[in-house]
Amino acid sequence: MSEESFSMLRMSEEIFDVVNERDEVVDHRPRSEVHRLKLRHRAVHVLVFNRAGYLFLQKRSMRKDCFPGTWDSSASGHLDQGESYDDCSVRELREEIGLRTDVPPRRLFKIDSCADTGQEFVWVYRCESEGPFTLQVEEVETGAWFSPGVIDRWIAERPAEFAPAFPLIWGLLKKQSS
Repeated sequence: MSEESFSMLRMSEEIFDVVNERDEVVDHRPRSEVHRLKLRHRAVHVLVFNRAGYLFLQKRSMRKDCFPGTWDSSASGHLDQGESYDDCSVRELREEIGLRTDVPPRRLFKIDSCADTGQEFVWVYRCESEGPFTLQVEEVETGAWFSPGVIDRWIAERPAEFAPAFPLIWGLLKKQSS
């Protein structure tokens, strides 16, 4: 691809850092190419809990290119080219659910790229908020608070209703908590 073509594509499509098996940047490619070629890249998932211990889950918009209409973490998204995981966590909270914070949420754990994450290295974060949230309609169809017990049963009975990364994240969170 010529530099001019790449520059034009860059204006119309997100550019992601492509990473190696050690999560080191090795290239930069357009979103569609990264997903089509199943290249390793980076993302964050933020879990927002309230004081009662309920988790806010979002239902992904039907406009999403990956896993439309499925339930997912409170906020999640890809890192922009050159963006840090922490900066992305703050941006995704603001963009997807309107939660503004000056400091990144607390890091919980990192997941290596795998099929369930769509070849994404994922940092999972946690924060607390009571809402209410302002959902970005292009990204999020709806959202609601769920108790851990309800989430456990839901994943066990109807896992296809979730984006593939969420059951993995939920299982790792439960292992970490026990």
